[in-house]
This record gives sequence, structure tokens and C-alpha cells, in this order.
Amino acid sequence: MAWSNELRRVHDRLREALTVTQQALADGEPAEPATRELLLFCHGFCAALTAHHEGEDLGLFPAIAEQYPELRETLYYLRQDHSMMAHLLTGLQAAVARAAPPAELARHLEGLAAIMESHFRYEERQLLTVLKTLSLDTHPEIVGPL
Repeated sequence: MAWSNELRRVHDRLREALTVTQQALADGEPAEPATRELLLFCHGFCAALTAHHEGEDLGLFPAIAEQYPELRETLYYLRQDHSMMAHLLTGLQAAVARAAPPAELARHLEGLAAIMESHFRYEERQLLTVLKTLSLDTHPEIVGPL
């Protein structure tokens, strides 16, 4: 399996899910229906992004560190990003649960989108070449069950 292709596929699906979530908020009027719809999209998106990062932290990154020890510092920074995004997801979920105004929800999504895109680009620049040659005896869901 080409793990580089799998990682790109998952990243693209997460980007799409975030775009759909942002569109759900932008389309909703008044705020209450938008918040209900956002809650549905957010639940799916938040769960998918969390599973993706957990799969990387628990399965993919240890395998990379074992086969490419020179990438341990890069993996450390990627894990820090995961932690930061988990914090942002918690804030977004709390805002959705309390029916925050659409402008506040949009700010949460914009912040998450910026960090997520920066993280994905860095991860792809640092790991795609390695992932083309990585040998793993595991299921593709190691990078997220999408």
C-alpha cells in the first residue's frame, strides 16, 4: 500500500468535511437552525479529525520513528499540532453545544482551518517521501477511518 496516497486521501477528505461544515454555518439563518446543522457536521468532522490524529500518534508515527529515527523531532512537532487542534476542537464543540452566535462559530472554524491546513502541508512536505517506502503490516485506517 502507498501510505503517501492514503495520507493525502484522508487529508483531502478532512479538508472537504471542514468546508462542508463551514458552508453549513454560512447557509444557516437564523442562528438556531445553523447551529443544529453545524452540530451534526461538527460531530462527524471532529470525530474524523480526532481519529486521524490518534491513528497517526499511536500507529503511524511510532512506525516512522522506528524506521526513520532522524524524523523523531518532526514527529514531535506534528504531535504538538495534534494537541493544539484537539484543544481547538474542544472549544468549537463547546461553542456549538451552547449555541454560540454564528460569528463566534465561524471564528472557531477559521482558526481550526488555518492550523489544520498549516499542519497538513507541513506533514505532507515532511512525510510523503518517507511514506512511499514505509513498510507497515496494518490496515489503512491507521491514518483515520473515513
